[in-house]
Amino acid sequence: MSGAAGAGGNGAGGDGAGVIALAEIEPVDLGPASWSRVLLTDRTAPGNTACLGYSVFAPGLVTADLSHAVEELAYVVSGAGQVRLPDRPLRVAAGQAIYIPARLWHTVVNDGDEDLVMVFAFPSANYPPTQRRPARGRPARGRPARDRPARDREPRK
Repeated sequence: MSGAAGAGGNGAGGDGAGVIALAEIEPVDLGPASWSRVLLTDRTAPGNTACLGYSVFAPGLVTADLSHAVEELAYVVSGAGQVRLPDRPLRVAAGQAIYIPARLWHTVVNDGDEDLVMVFAFPSANYPPTQRRPARGRPARGRPARDRPARDREPRK
């Protein structure tokens, strides 16, 4: 795994296994104080056939509406909110797993008072081809997301 050795020496051996630290991957800006990192891809874990990522959505954030070419699996680590589907909102909270079929339009909304944190995965070696369009519906509770740089909102260790 490239860049997987880290300070702990957990890099790839001859078997291909290794560790990627969250801090090793550049964040993708999702809006005020919100970000995503795709940790495991075929670039960070050569030969891998799936990808895994971590996202933080600040209170009040409404993402763009997305439609991925493949299904998405997610686990809510902390917080609560909703995933807006074309015909209904899907309430999500810490401790729940989420399944989004391929090509289903969805928008993540943090209408709670704390960060909504998710781990996500796709059966694709990299982040899959994705269509984007403006978010549907109203902002979360009419509140703007906290205006703090995403780099200042790293997860607590």
